[in-house]
Amino acid sequence: MRFDAAYYARFYRGPRRVSSPRAVARLAGAICALADYHDLPLERVLDVGAGPGLWRDWFRRHRPGARYRSVDVSPHACERYGHERRDVSRWRSRERHDLVICQGVLQYLDDADCARAIENLGAMSRGLLFLEALTRRDLSEVVDRSASDVAVHLRTGAWYRARLARAGFRQLGAGLWVARRGGLPLFELEAAGR
Repeated sequence: MRFDAAYYARFYRGPRRVSSPRAVARLAGAICALADYHDLPLERVLDVGAGPGLWRDWFRRHRPGARYRSVDVSPHACERYGHERRDVSRWRSRERHDLVICQGVLQYLDDADCARAIENLGAMSRGLLFLEALTRRDLSEVVDRSASDVAVHLRTGAWYRARLARAGFRQLGAGLWVARRGGLPLFELEAAGR
């Protein structure tokens, strides 16, 4: 299993980890502040690929009223961190969520599974989607290869944008996407270009 204890030790512990509680706290705080600014409720939160549970820990401390649900494909992560075992390319919740978090998941899926996962994310979202997925450009221009898992499926940003648009999202920026069904009116310069 790729996402076993060794994977989590390599990428989530030590000085070269890919994320930390502090980084997630800054990101979660910024996303929640933007949701507050737009008067978007964050009553239901879904974390897809929740890993070590850093988002869950932040929501418990800072937004205890939110109904938070975490899922992961890894048996290790589910057992150790208490998530439901789900594969987003084959599962979709019947509930719609105000915020869906999908950080560092899609690049592990082949094209067909990734496209299905994006459709499922669209079906489960009624507000914001925070999406982080490694692209070809990221690998060549941004990523520290010594600290990141680069054995992934690399696609262009345009590939993701096209499928996210078909799944009912508009790009807000900074990794945030808005579900069209949520009805959030955005000024032209608030959203990414068309």
